[in-house]
Order: sequence, then structure tokens, then C-alpha cells
Amino acid sequence: MTRRIIRTISQLTAASIFTFFLVFFLDRNFRVIPNAIHEYMPQHHPGLVITDIAITQCSKLNPLSSCKLNSELWHRIEKDLYLGKGWVSKAYVHVRRMKEEELTAKDKVVMDLRVSRLDPSTSAKGEADEKWEFRTLGLWVLRSSKVHASDSEKAITAVDILFGHDAVDAREGWHMTSSPIFLEPNSDIPAPYITVRRGSQVETTKPQPRVKDNGKFKIMQLADLHLSTGVGHCRDAVPDEYHGGKCEADPRTLDFIIKLLEEEKPDLVVLSGDQVNGGTAPDAQTAIFKYADILNKRKIPYVEIFGNHDDEKSLPRASQMSLLESLPYSLSKAGPDDIDGVGNYYIEVLARGKSTHPALTIYLLDSHSYSPDERQWQGYDWIKKNQIDWFKQTSSSLKKKNKQYTHIHMDLAFIHIPLPEYTNTESYYFGEWREGVTAPGYNSGFRDALVEQGVVMVSCGHDHANEYCMLSTDEDDRPKLWMCYGGGAGFGGYGGYGDYIRRVRFFDFDMNEGRITTYKRLEYGETEKRIDEQIIVDSGKALAPTTE
Repeated sequence: MTRRIIRTISQLTAASIFTFFLVFFLDRNFRVIPNAIHEYMPQHHPGLVITDIAITQCSKLNPLSSCKLNSELWHRIEKDLYLGKGWVSKAYVHVRRMKEEELTAKDKVVMDLRVSRLDPSTSAKGEADEKWEFRTLGLWVLRSSKVHASDSEKAITAVDILFGHDAVDAREGWHMTSSPIFLEPNSDIPAPYITVRRGSQVETTKPQPRVKDNGKFKIMQLADLHLSTGVGHCRDAVPDEYHGGKCEADPRTLDFIIKLLEEEKPDLVVLSGDQVNGGTAPDAQTAIFKYADILNKRKIPYVEIFGNHDDEKSLPRASQMSLLESLPYSLSKAGPDDIDGVGNYYIEVLARGKSTHPALTIYLLDSHSYSPDERQWQGYDWIKKNQIDWFKQTSSSLKKKNKQYTHIHMDLAFIHIPLPEYTNTESYYFGEWREGVTAPGYNSGFRDALVEQGVVMVSCGHDHANEYCMLSTDEDDRPKLWMCYGGGAGFGGYGGYGDYIRRVRFFDFDMNEGRITTYKRLEYGETEKRIDEQIIVDSGKALAPTTE
């Protein structure tokens, strides 16, 4: 690539060279370092229909090319089809939109689109009266001026882009094209696919978690999936191949999750951070949809918090949470605007039957990313005072209602980065402690707040190869709080530390006894076994370990 550009420059006149470098450094369409942070979120405008679609391409080597169209007529989807990896090229999809009530007899509405090397009207499925219009890069558009009220739900009303042959659209009412846009092949750039919605936006399904009639409830914690845009690359995989071939991180991670979902049938999934491997996920939306889709298909509600990698060189947390809030079966919430972080909230699991009383309250807090004060406190960030105040006020305000539950109500919490108390080598723990605990250097006192409010267990992720549960006691050595690790599940994140095998932690609740049993399942080896199974809470209280 570099030699080709040098040859091109050598053939330019002095004036052309000046123009070339002026465009290279100053044109707003380009940056010396590709910008992988996409601020675009699909805009849903009720009553709008798509009247046309176009794709623009531009090149640093051609000062006359442009990726812009008249902004008064066209809306650009702010996703570079090259994902910022095209050294000299960029490309964007644009749409024209109109309010449905303002359409005239002369206006055409996009009823369908295809990506194909052939005119779709000549295919076996084509109809004689179809008039497909070719745009560029394999895009064909079918437009109609005969749109009546009965046809409005068939018209395309929203367009988006996802990336990679493993991409899926987890939104209700959205459908992807079967073929990618025909950019020049590049193994380092996941192929872009157009995805569309027809008709009005579908209302998303938001189920209320509830204890089963037998008094049981199961939570599956998915820690550190590290999904990419595209299939990703396996790190420290055991074994370092999959089904006899090359190990691809995301397919292997998702196969593992699907297997456990089908065998364990959890009632709720908690994603405890680093779902997105920011550095390899320039389109975080594509990565998010991968796990959302498999949970949607199984009608399993889920909640999530962010880790330090989710928004690293990717979509900001607020934008990711906005997307998550729009997805079916996602119970995730942005939380209060006036406290630090995105994703400080709680959900309630109702008692069995038709009861309106919560049996479980689950608190989820944003543990942020890296220390804001590296000079004094190196490493990772901590739960802030206003978050702790919010948690304590919220917990206190719910206690009266929770006492109305006729059995034993329990509170639990999930965070991403472990608390400083996870480093206490004198505390009892079971499970493996393989690596150094990367907890914050500053202790903001969240553990004490959890104990004060009667939370019986908290679980985190972050340190992939640590997978223990530790008992935190008071000054009289009485059990107060179990602090667990989820264990890293994703092959896109590191493993190492003595052939670490990816795993997933489960929490089994027996609300008849106020009991929590926890265990892990492995991706390789003893895959059917429950690893380190132990009761950690009984009668609604943290339980001291039994000694032989």
C-alpha cells in the first residue's frame, strides 16, 4: 500500500502534490488517525419514510471526491463502511426521508432494497413489473409512488449498518440484507451489511422477572465477554483450536453461552462488564447485538453494567445504554443523571404467583474505568460517594416494602471492578485466585455500605482468571458479605495463568429457604460438572463455610 501511494505521489505535479497534502491534512472527511468512535445512533422518527438511498465514496488521493451530500436533503448514517481502516478511502450510506403525510403523487417511497451483482427483477423470484434502480457497490433500490395506507407498513422507514458475516440485528422488526455492500475485499475490515425496518417502530418486550412457582430462581452471570466487530481473535484459548479448525473468539464465546443457556435455563442474565472489547469493536452496536440476539430468541431478560473496555475506542457509555434500553428483554437502565457513571440502577424480582412484592432486589453500579488521579491512586477507578449515597438512600427507601414479602427478602449487587476488600489474603475464599486483584487503590467504602444495608452478596468481573468467592466478616468474625468473581467467559479477552479455562458463574436461589447456592460451568474439559458448588447464603444471611 505504501509503495503504491509513493508511486502515485511521484507522478503528481508540484501543484498537485500541494493539493494532495492540503486535502490529506485539512479535509474534514479524513483524519490522520482513523476515528473509530461512532456517535451515530439510529434515529427513529415516527411517520417518516425513506424515499431514496445513496452510497458515497471518497479518497484522499482524489481531492474532487466527497463523502458528503446536501444535508438539507440527505441524512448521512455516521458509520464509515471501512470502519476507519481504509488508509485512503471512506464510504457512507445516506438516506432521504419525508413525513408520510407530506408525500405527493410524484414522490417515491423505498419499498425494498437488495445488494446483488444482478438486477433483482431478472431473478427467478423477480416480478415483471418490478423496476429496480441501481445505485452503486451492488445496491439496488425498489421504489414505488403508489403507497396507500394499506402499504405504509411495507415501506422502509429506517436504515442502519452492521459489520461482519456474523452480524445479527437484535431489534424487533429489523432485517439485514443477505449480502454485504460490495467494497473491495479486505480481510482486516468486516464487511458492511445494510439492515432495515419496515413500518412503524415495534414496541419492545420488557418482562418482569419473577420467582418460579416452586420458589426457585436462577441468575447466570456473564463476565468479560470481550466481543468484537467481526469474529475477533482468540487469546490464550484452551485448546487453541475449535472443532478442529482455527479458533475465532466471538463464535466460540457465543457457542459456549448458548450451550449453557439451553442446559441451565436461567431466569435472568447479568452481564457484569466488558461485553464489548472496545479496541477491536469500532462498531460497538454490532458486538452488543450478538449477545442480545441469543437472549432475545430464548426470551431471557437481562441486565448489564459497563466495564473499562466497553467504551474504549468505541461508542460512549451513554449511547450504548440508550441502545440497550431500546432492545427487547433488556432491563438495563441509565440511572440517575446527577450521580457519577452510566448504569446505576436496580431491578426487582417479584415473588411467585401474582404477588406484587419483590423477593429479590438487585443493585447494579457503574465502577467506571481508570483512576482519575493516577498520581495518588494508580490503576482503576472506584465507586464514588454520590453513588454510595444513592445506593444507601434507595436501599433504605425500599426496606418497608420489602418487609411485606412473606418469605425472606434478599438484596444483592453486581459491579465490574472488584472492591479493595477482594485483596484480603486473610479472608476465607473458595475457588481459584490466580492473578493479582486489580482493585482500586482508593477505598471509597462501598463494601461497608453494602454490609450496612444488608446486602448478602456482590459479584464482579474484570480479573478474568480469578474465580473465587470470598467471605467478608465484621470485627467479631461474623459472616456479613460474600464477594464473588464471575470468571472470564470470553475468548476475546486474556486467559493465561496456567491454562485457564473459560467459565461462567451461576447463582441458584431457593426462596423457600432464603438460600443461595453458587457454582461454575466450564467451556472445556469437565463441561458437565458444577465446579466449586457451595451454599453461601442461608435463611437470608451470609453463611460461614462448613469445615470438615
